[in-house]
Amino acid sequence: MSETASKALRAPGAEPDAGRWKALVFIALAQLMVVLDATIVNIALPSAQQDLGISDGNRQWVVTAYALAFGGLLLFGGRIADLWGRKRAFVLGLGGFAAASALGGAATNEAMMFGARALQGAFGALLAPAALSLLAVMFTDAKERAKAFGIYGAIAGGGGAVGLILGGFLTEYLDWRWTFFVNIPFAIVAAAGAYFVIREPEGGRNRSALDIPGVILSTLGLVALVYGFTRAESNGWSDSVTVGMFVASAVLLASFVLVESKVKAPLLPLRVITERNRGGIYLSLGLAIIAMFGLFLFLTYYLQIVKGYSPVKTGFAFLPMIAGMITGSTQIGTRLMTRVAPRLLMGPGFLVAALGMLLLTQLEIGSSYAALLLPAMLLLGLGMGTAFMPAMSLATQGVEPRDAGVASAMVNTSQQVGGAIGTALLNTIAASATTAYVADHIAGATSRSQQQLVQLEAMVEGYTSAIWFAVGILVVAAAIALTFVNAGRPGGTTVASSDEDAADEVQIPVVAH
Repeated sequence: MSETASKALRAPGAEPDAGRWKALVFIALAQLMVVLDATIVNIALPSAQQDLGISDGNRQWVVTAYALAFGGLLLFGGRIADLWGRKRAFVLGLGGFAAASALGGAATNEAMMFGARALQGAFGALLAPAALSLLAVMFTDAKERAKAFGIYGAIAGGGGAVGLILGGFLTEYLDWRWTFFVNIPFAIVAAAGAYFVIREPEGGRNRSALDIPGVILSTLGLVALVYGFTRAESNGWSDSVTVGMFVASAVLLASFVLVESKVKAPLLPLRVITERNRGGIYLSLGLAIIAMFGLFLFLTYYLQIVKGYSPVKTGFAFLPMIAGMITGSTQIGTRLMTRVAPRLLMGPGFLVAALGMLLLTQLEIGSSYAALLLPAMLLLGLGMGTAFMPAMSLATQGVEPRDAGVASAMVNTSQQVGGAIGTALLNTIAASATTAYVADHIAGATSRSQQQLVQLEAMVEGYTSAIWFAVGILVVAAAIALTFVNAGRPGGTTVASSDEDAADEVQIPVVAH
């Protein structure tokens, strides 16, 4: 192990950065901007489509262009953060994201819009891992780290729902273009604050030559995977291009793993993902996000189409989930993380979320918000917040400083790929159940009002069918967390050294990087 890495891992008495809590404000602000952007644009999409003359066939590219660039370039972005320095990557990512947002808000045609979204995704892929790895290297005390990651986890989980509220307000009362322009002040404040406040610890960079074959294979493999799931949603699973994308992705990612095991300075050192705890976290987080993304989608449609809520009212309807996430993350997760093993927060957390999801399988057209949706969303938020917080922290625990960016990028990658899979998979299940219900019941509907009722019932049937799958996915995520994650509580965790030259284990008295 290098001398610098040893010091970073072994020095519990090292003086922490005096400005770390101020830095957290700007890191959290940047994370909120990225998470908001993932949902805020969805609310504005119908208005933007009409204004710019985007066809129904092409409108998905407003979402897909962002997802492909973000998901495909995350590992590269994490490695660049390790190479250039996280602060520099963070500030550059913010500046680029702001410029791309300005371009999107000023778009005059669909090509300009798609290009702006792809640029947002590319700079987001630089920004997101830099933000998480900055937290990882700045907060080294176990209790402080628990608080910092509690705040970060709450934002990562609840920011999407805030985006629904903000998106509704901006679209309804101003103009869809403001869903892009609103990112600019966020980015300017976060970048200025980061530039003046953040002091990145020295000696944590990975100055090895860039692994170009790894960059190409991982980017193309992840793009093919995300696009395969996105296309499956609109064209079906048996579509030849969909199948071709999945095959190409499997070949490219298998080649990537092979290359990474051979090259001297890999883009993704296999030591990062083969460590038992991190592997379990990446897998369980990805599965949990599959369930969450599907839920956001179905509840948004249910509230707006079936219950007739406005975009703003729909956003406010999600507030109990945000409250639950913030409580679970900052109160339950943060307070218990230094006292119990992470798996005892993650496993039960995912099971509590599964219980909330189970309540939603009882959805009907006339379901009461207060009696069914409110308790379900509170349980979901509490469970996810409690589970996300230790997962975010443990995913970067024990990695060498030079790997912090890539380890952080893997957290984001599992979330991004999970989101793409969740949207496509659960949408397909819901659509199939809806079609089957209509086929079985439409013959008995003689009047127009009866036919409309059957259509609404069919939609709800589709949602509940998909939500049953989401319940199962969360139970599997809980089982993985309880089985794979075996780290002790922070403060006395023995982590196997990831340095190839050191076969011994290093005792990490504080959760350091």
